[in-house]
Amino acid sequence: MSKIPDAFKNGTAFIGFLTAGDPTVDKTVEYILAMEEAGCDLIEIGIPFSDPMAEGVVIQDANVRALKHNTTTDDVFDIVRRVREKTDIPLVFLTYINPVFFYGYEKFFERCAELGIDGIISPDLPYEEKGEIADIALSNGVDVISLIAPTSKQRIQKIASDATGFIYVVSSLGVTGMRSEIKTDLNAILSDIREVTDLPLAVGFGINTPEQASNIGKIAEGVIVGSAIVKIIEQYGEDAAEPLREYVSAMKKASNEYNF
Repeated sequence: MSKIPDAFKNGTAFIGFLTAGDPTVDKTVEYILAMEEAGCDLIEIGIPFSDPMAEGVVIQDANVRALKHNTTTDDVFDIVRRVREKTDIPLVFLTYINPVFFYGYEKFFERCAELGIDGIISPDLPYEEKGEIADIALSNGVDVISLIAPTSKQRIQKIASDATGFIYVVSSLGVTGMRSEIKTDLNAILSDIREVTDLPLAVGFGINTPEQASNIGKIAEGVIVGSAIVKIIEQYGEDAAEPLREYVSAMKKASNEYNF
């Protein structure tokens, strides 16, 4: 049974992302635990891939660093195993479909079930091909998280109607990365989605400041931050734990500012 609903029980969920193996496997374990301690309600773990086409330069570089250390999918599963010795925080893989395919769908999702992975986000898996993994994933208690982008338009409600876990609402066109402002009419998109589902809606892509987190927290059930976290890890390397705690704590507080 997926633990994803637990992330949304206490106000707006703050969801953080980091790339497994950057800077090392050991540090990834440490940083996941530090992020939870600082207030993360759910953590997305990126499986390193050589062609992360939806990512901006910050996360692309993190993938390169992790792959230079020969971080494998089995290494990522070992990270999860070690994290699970310390915490039951909801965990979601963010991965392109190629590593999952080559690992073997059955084997991959069985290991997810064994180690307590609650969901998977695959940016390059079209909605029309979701069925390729959905049944196998769900039979192993893993939610396939649907992404809805501003360009989805007429497909928004179709995608949302059979989603599970939570819905990842993409705030901006283009690749991931920090943005100075979010110009998309998110209220309209969220309203369209809510017509067909009661699932929590979490907004990501570009969010990096407390002000942005506060604004998203007023209209959505979750705030997702990736590039800003990965940038801190890039900047501080093996000494990033304390800066991560400070940043996550501030962003979690801002995400729930309207609740106080």
